Amino acid sequence: MSVTPLKLFSTILFRDIFLGMRSQSELVNPLVFFIMVITMFPLAIGPEQASLMQISPAIVWVAAVLASSLTIDGIFRSDYEDGSLEQMILSPHFGYLLVGAKILAHWLLSGVPLVIMVLLAGPLLYLPEDALTTLFFTLILGTPILSLIGAIAGALTMGVRSSGMLQALLILPLIMPLLIFSVSAVNNAMKGLSVSGELYFLGAILVLALTLAPIAVYSALKIRLGE
Repeated sequence: MSVTPLKLFSTILFRDIFLGMRSQSELVNPLVFFIMVITMFPLAIGPEQASLMQISPAIVWVAAVLASSLTIDGIFRSDYEDGSLEQMILSPHFGYLLVGAKILAHWLLSGVPLVIMVLLAGPLLYLPEDALTTLFFTLILGTPILSLIGAIAGALTMGVRSSGMLQALLILPLIMPLLIFSVSAVNNAMKGLSVSGELYFLGAILVLALTLAPIAVYSALKIRLGE
């Protein structure tokens, strides 16, 4: 019985989501870290609404990047340790689909909860409705990019001990445009200016990442596994 690409993709996707939900610490810890970061800044700076409005977009995005980086190592680690990752890469069944399914599962487990958390924490940020809506759209476009770029770093550093600093060095230069356009879009929304340009750039970055990241991840995994 032949395995269709859709069947293979959905099997890997739901398997990774199920395993991720079983590991509650890896699922909850990034969210706790995110909440701690965005709540500590108002306590440190003070309750002045004007000051918090100016810096809250940057706070949210820096916290999102740091929280997402905590989960990068888990994208391939468990499959690498039990040997199933090597079997996936060696199999003739659409290696890029396997990589794409694992990246999508990572985004659903780490990126989507962050977006929901930002909406719930909106009153703490003192953002007007238009700015909060823009922040939501930047996160919808930006968090998949974090997962895609993070997967590249995770594949390159797979099996390396204490790889957190190395992953940060690989990720930070690549996500600077994402941070710049996302924060600029929210700031423009607070000033009543158009944000379409920044959102178009984020969409273009997402399309570029969707096109190139799976190829880079698959190639990096084959190199790390010695194939």
